Amino acid sequence: MEFLWTLNINMQIFNSFLIPNRQQKEPPLDKGFLPWLGHALEFGKNAAKFLTRMKEKHGDIFTVRVAGNYVTVLLDPNAFDGVLHDTVSLDVSRIRGLSIQKIFGLQMPNNMHTSERKWMEEQFKGVNLIELNSSMNINLRNFLLNDGKTCSASEWKQEGLFSLCYSLLFRAGYLTLFEGSNNAAAVYKEFRNFDNLLTQLARGSLKREDIDISREKLWTFLSPQRTNGRMQSWKQSYQDFLNNEGVVEEMQTKALLLQLWTTQCNTGPAVFWFLGFLLTHPEAMEAVMSEIRGLSTLTDISLKRPSSKLMAEHSTPVFDSALRETLRLTAAVMIRREVVQDKVLVMANGQEYLLRRGDRVCLFPLLSPQMDPQIHPEPQCFKYDRFLNEDHTVKDTFYKNGKEVKYHTLPWGAGRSSCVGKEFAVKAIKQSVFLLLTHLDLELCDPEAKLPPVNPSRYGYGMLHPEGDLQVRFRLRRMYSDM
Repeated sequence: MEFLWTLNINMQIFNSFLIPNRQQKEPPLDKGFLPWLGHALEFGKNAAKFLTRMKEKHGDIFTVRVAGNYVTVLLDPNAFDGVLHDTVSLDVSRIRGLSIQKIFGLQMPNNMHTSERKWMEEQFKGVNLIELNSSMNINLRNFLLNDGKTCSASEWKQEGLFSLCYSLLFRAGYLTLFEGSNNAAAVYKEFRNFDNLLTQLARGSLKREDIDISREKLWTFLSPQRTNGRMQSWKQSYQDFLNNEGVVEEMQTKALLLQLWTTQCNTGPAVFWFLGFLLTHPEAMEAVMSEIRGLSTLTDISLKRPSSKLMAEHSTPVFDSALRETLRLTAAVMIRREVVQDKVLVMANGQEYLLRRGDRVCLFPLLSPQMDPQIHPEPQCFKYDRFLNEDHTVKDTFYKNGKEVKYHTLPWGAGRSSCVGKEFAVKAIKQSVFLLLTHLDLELCDPEAKLPPVNPSRYGYGMLHPEGDLQVRFRLRRMYSDM
């Protein structure tokens, strides 16, 4: 096997020298100085920094060589539709299949992706979504209010905000979808270990055996089993789907790990950034809390604390704008396609570029549109009201070079790469932030503390993680009037 792997690499290196220079209608080509590797090291170390440098050098479209592959990066949001909606010249299934096989050890039947996505769409809409949202809200409240280890009203507790948010959202989400009432804490601990190793494995800087122990522990936690509950859980429904598709039990366990990571890797970090921005921007915190206090006057004053149902029953434009701004700054998905036949891509200015069969295409919405100063002035700054008009209505219209931009943020992907469970995720984020702000006295341990920088290894894998943590102290609020 080692000989075959070495032969394969050598052939890829040899073939990379045979690929001719780009033709006139193809995007600018930047091969880098290293044969075969090209820009792989710089890309893997800090994708945002590297792609920013390439954008400044080449513009909104360019091709780079990365570990034997030629990747065309498109950063013009008004040309995204040419990639997102092309199902003839561009393919997503092979790239996705290679990734999940490498990271999760999962091999699914051919053409199952379409039926799986259809099943997921049914699970995360309508009555099913309402039930999941209700269950998630109950579990969040129970972990926050009824778990004495979390906090109490009699004493302050200190913890890293990232640890607090990730633990709370993971345990509640795991119980909601996977029924893990007794082992949620143990699964969370191992999940964090796996999550930290995942990006290294994906980029080839970690040997597969280094992550095998963590995967096997999680497989044990997730191994298919039936419960005696009267209602069928999300996990049981998914197992039934896999059985109907002919997936063997070993692969079912691996599929469950993929779903565990997919459903739980973004909400906790998103809540961390949302609260972190509010805590480090007092004017934003006051605007959000003022809106929440306004909601609280609409409920029964005899209740000690407001219900998160208020978020669903009433408009919260300030809260929603602050959340959208948080996602604009910290959601870092990459949308990838493989070119399966030559394609002409038309840019917003009418210029045409040829995409070559066998190459790959990548969209990186964090860089553009989300951090594009022509679309979002001062893009590095957190502005809680960026998505509000002057009359506090929702702002959904943004422009670049005088032309309206269709995609001004893409925190959950788009097209065939969009997150099926985004409505469930957004609801969970809003519920948890509302609960934490209304049920806790929450403050920075150091009033002058700043948010930690992002971990650059997380670019391309959903919500960013911080490099370090933000220390906070908290205790349960006693009454409404304490808000």
